[in-house]
Amino acid sequence: MPTSATPAIERIARVLAGRHLSLNGEGSDPHAAGAVDAAWPAHVDDAYAILSTLREPDAHMAQAGDVTVWRAMIGAVLERRSAA
Repeated sequence: MPTSATPAIERIARVLAGRHLSLNGEGSDPHAAGAVDAAWPAHVDDAYAILSTLREPDAHMAQAGDVTVWRAMIGAVLERRSAA
């Protein structure tokens, strides 16, 4: 199974930053990559909040896969924050 080299929290924070800055989102910058690189750390708390909300899958998600594995995967990311 392919995995990302970029941590999940950073990826979520970058999406949030991009939505605020990029012309493709709610922003006005047509070339926001550099701004996103600088801004994503400001979105880490929101990224953790989003991931924390997803800790419990909804019924549709649960039908698609293993709930125990899902909780363990999300929990591994959330535990990283409490260890920091």
